[in-house]
Amino acid sequence: MEQDWLKKYEAVKDILVCPTDLESYFTPGEICGAPMETMPVGDIYLPTGKLVVRDPLVTLNAGATPYLTEAPKGTFPVTIAVVKSASWGDRYAAVKVTFTAEKPAVYREALVGMENLEGLKDGDFFGFGVDAGLGCIADVEALPYFDKFFEEQQIENTYDDYFAGLFEQSFQANPRNQRKGGDWINWQIPGTDYRIPMFASGFGDGVYPVYFAYDAQDRICALYIQFIDIELEFSGAGEG
Repeated sequence: MEQDWLKKYEAVKDILVCPTDLESYFTPGEICGAPMETMPVGDIYLPTGKLVVRDPLVTLNAGATPYLTEAPKGTFPVTIAVVKSASWGDRYAAVKVTFTAEKPAVYREALVGMENLEGLKDGDFFGFGVDAGLGCIADVEALPYFDKFFEEQQIENTYDDYFAGLFEQSFQANPRNQRKGGDWINWQIPGTDYRIPMFASGFGDGVYPVYFAYDAQDRICALYIQFIDIELEFSGAGEG
């Protein structure tokens, strides 16, 4: 990592702190009048702690660059925060990977170390792009196996020819908080121990920030993906 980039990051890192207490999304109750619900979707296995968050149908492959910050190694639970909207239906507002039981004290954006840090201002973030309405979390060690599976199976349209059936099965087994056709799966790459949780991305395509949460002792305690800024979308009349 170039020292020049790190110096620039130290100067602007507080701009890239999430202004929202994302853990509040995972606390029972309401936010701006919108009911919230949490939904566990199984575990993720992180053998290296080097993470990527990507659109699984568009940008997930063995060439993906992991975040500069490494997560703890091991197996950890994944939870989705669902906002219940009369206008939009059930939407996935955030996704959390819990590493410890400690409470977050600050949320710092997950970066790969190649971002252009010039000219940042309050409210800016980098995030990851979604072009197919889905996000996912994976350990970088799983990515060659992801590529290998689809190459060996000669599957070109990964959603229509493969994942669509798995999402439909997810809906049939767990219809709560899912639209018809399915909104989440926790896919295990066949023949491996690697799991890649996949989930609908809030309101669909866009760019969404990812944050590492640090506790009061400055230790990483969780990873959060923010799909919906609930306070922004649901303030005022209670709906965006």
